Amino acid sequence: MSTALEKIRKEVQLLTLQEQLRLIENLIHQLRDTTLISEKLLDLNGLYGLGKGLWEEDAQEYVNQIRENRI
Repeated sequence: MSTALEKIRKEVQLLTLQEQLRLIENLIHQLRDTTLISEKLLDLNGLYGLGKGLWEEDAQEYVNQIRENRI
């Protein structure tokens, strides 16, 4: 365990039970906020439409051709 983490752990032991619970609540909220930010960064909906114009043919026709070639 890192020395900083060990120091924090020892400090937490000096807190009252109520203070420890508030600390846990604060940490949970902080982690949730961080998770929400990460999820927003990974939102794939922002990629919608980026490939428009890259295909030379209709997407459905392309899929149909691939399906025919598989047989």
